[in-house]
Amino acid sequence: MFSRQLLSTVLIKPPIHSFQHKNFLSTMSNSFKLACIQLSVTADKTVNLLKTKSKILEASRNGAKVIVLPECFNSPYGTQYFAEYAENISQGESAKTLSEAAKEAKAFVVGGSIPEREDSSGKLFNTCLVYDTEGNLIAKHRKVHLFDINIPGKIKFQESETLSPGNSLTQFETDYGKIGIGICYDMRFPEMAMIASRKGCIAMIYPGAFNLTTGPLHWELLQRARAVDNQFFVATCSPARDMSAAYHAWGHSTIVDPSGQILATTEHEEAIIYANIDVEQIKVIRQSIPVPSQRRFDLYPNITANE
Repeated sequence: MFSRQLLSTVLIKPPIHSFQHKNFLSTMSNSFKLACIQLSVTADKTVNLLKTKSKILEASRNGAKVIVLPECFNSPYGTQYFAEYAENISQGESAKTLSEAAKEAKAFVVGGSIPEREDSSGKLFNTCLVYDTEGNLIAKHRKVHLFDINIPGKIKFQESETLSPGNSLTQFETDYGKIGIGICYDMRFPEMAMIASRKGCIAMIYPGAFNLTTGPLHWELLQRARAVDNQFFVATCSPARDMSAAYHAWGHSTIVDPSGQILATTEHEEAIIYANIDVEQIKVIRQSIPVPSQRRFDLYPNITANE
């Protein structure tokens, strides 16, 4: 199956309205091309940023209007690297590169994630920056759920040794509809995607770097589950695999449609995958299988009721 080819803090946060099943898609553009850039990441930040901009422009030339980067696209992934590569967002070279690339590409850029240092506290975060077609920073998501796992004989990893968690959820507006953001381990928590769906999102995007243990087990399964549960699109974007690095990413960046079918995926090498996101498909599947209107909030709580 692997041979097949998609808050913390919101800086500019439009009003979030209750989800209206019948008409929330009525004013959206019908379709757009989404690209996920599975980038080869090195220990040289300058090299990573130059390649990042080049790949964003390549995806734009191929028609992509929303372009996604992988988790930790500017640095190696690992607790030993976060402090060394961390940047202040307002002055950081990674943010500048993303802004320039988004403006030149005339595309929305979901900037994977970078290690962020908060000047006021000195805390480190795993942070995704989102830019609009004019290069404006429109959202910032700090990874909510830190990757602290211990699978005996397989892998032990503790992001909390160096990182702090974000404390809010993130959705941002595009010309095509609202999109939710999570980072990697956030994908294991269905509440995030469920809230995004009920807030009217057309997709959930997860930059991520699953490893060679959890990747084969759950990477594709979780994406398809989040898509089917919420009847919207799900995209993941991983770094390419580097077996000489300290952490071995699974790769297999993927785009899934609202019925759980895989629209695009790849193996573990550097690649760009593309899929046409037909927003109308969400309306069709929700009319055919009307889960949103059939929920029994008399039996279980509505997790968005108090927002």
